[in-house]
Amino acid sequence: MKRDGPGKIPVVFYGTRSGKEVVRDWLRSLDEKDRGAIGQDLMRVQYRWPIGMPLCRPLGEGLWEVRSELPSRTIARTLFCIQDDRILVLHGFIKKTQKTPDADLAMARRRKKEFED
Repeated sequence: MKRDGPGKIPVVFYGTRSGKEVVRDWLRSLDEKDRGAIGQDLMRVQYRWPIGMPLCRPLGEGLWEVRSELPSRTIARTLFCIQDDRILVLHGFIKKTQKTPDADLAMARRRKKEFED
């Protein structure tokens, strides 16, 4: 998605068929300062898209990650894609290993496909 000028891209959180917003629920479960840091990073993506490293990294197949270093001295990843001129936040997790776990990538890809179908 290319934009002609500055502006805000809407952020939409993945929701299950029953209406549960699992990523938003995950965010709410975090400490307030950690939640704020992730929110700031998502806002940077909203206003500066397209944006690359060190904040965003492509994961392939239209999937991207927001790389957040949290005040609690942990690292979080928020996986998203761009759909219909919106940022669709698909999955979020606290990173515990160097490599993004395959299960987390698979979950984000499943959710992306579900949205496309």
